[in-house]
Amino acid sequence: MFSYIIRRLISAVILLLIVSAVTFGIFFLLPKLAGQSTDQLAQQYIGKAPTAADIAAVKKNLGLDKPVYEQYWDFLKGIFVGVDYKFGPEAAKCHVPCFGYSFKTHIEVWPEIQSRLPVTLSLAAGAAVLWVVSGVATGVLSALRPGSFFDRAAMGVALAGVSLPMFFTGALALALFTYQWPIFERSDYVPLLDNPFLWARTLVLPWVTLAFLYSALYARLTRAGMLETLAEDFIRTARAKGLQERKVVVRHGLRAALTPIITVFGMDLGLLLGGALITEQVFSLKGVGAFAVEAINANDLPNILGVTLLAAFFIVICNLVVDVLYAAVDPRVRLS
Repeated sequence: MFSYIIRRLISAVILLLIVSAVTFGIFFLLPKLAGQSTDQLAQQYIGKAPTAADIAAVKKNLGLDKPVYEQYWDFLKGIFVGVDYKFGPEAAKCHVPCFGYSFKTHIEVWPEIQSRLPVTLSLAAGAAVLWVVSGVATGVLSALRPGSFFDRAAMGVALAGVSLPMFFTGALALALFTYQWPIFERSDYVPLLDNPFLWARTLVLPWVTLAFLYSALYARLTRAGMLETLAEDFIRTARAKGLQERKVVVRHGLRAALTPIITVFGMDLGLLLGGALITEQVFSLKGVGAFAVEAINANDLPNILGVTLLAAFFIVICNLVVDVLYAAVDPRVRLS
């Protein structure tokens, strides 16, 4: 098990390096291939009416006049050890991890992302708990009673959940439960440690709306996996030995059906941690997703690059956890 985890850790590090290189190339190499000069790129860090001396100073400080591979190496060093920028007699320290400075606000990218992370983490964690519990439980109950009224009703609701887009269900939930019946009043995000009750109350409606979308898929996946597993010979053997039905379903049936669910969960959670763009926009939450939308609208490349790398990091880490869970759920993975 330990050697398996080490192999996955090495693979995750290599994948993160590849993702960082590709992302860096997209943001800094493609503009040059498209005809943008280093002077034009440097000008975005200065503002309106820059002088030639200002542009030359920014190019030198940021290393824009260096070859691309040297710029990428400096970029990697900045992430791990930080960067010192000198602007005449003054010096600026870009702290670890350094993703550069915003074109528009001239503030370090990471502190801005860091201030938005609690919102996105709270949204993703709460919604993930709801959709996993509700989706898996619904799928198991439907598989135990195939063709029943509950099965048909649950799968009908699941089909609606998979089909309806988030911007529709989110707007509908706001119209009904905030404006028509003011059960959940709109308010700004409250940190968990400041007031846990207000923190939960602010996020209940986004949690439920987001969970409705995802739990529908998990219910259908769980039902399909459980129906296939419950028809296997080892399930009939377990029942013939006189095991309790609860143990047969949970210990043998559900555990064998968890593999595709864990796979999808790792991808979904990683994507959400990288920013739930539509959900945060609909519910006016100032998270990483909203920060990404603002950066895209402003054409703020350093901010976009920081969010992209953060999302890639979360996806790789979540997939690493999924690989470890595979080995815990299915011993055959360790052997292979």
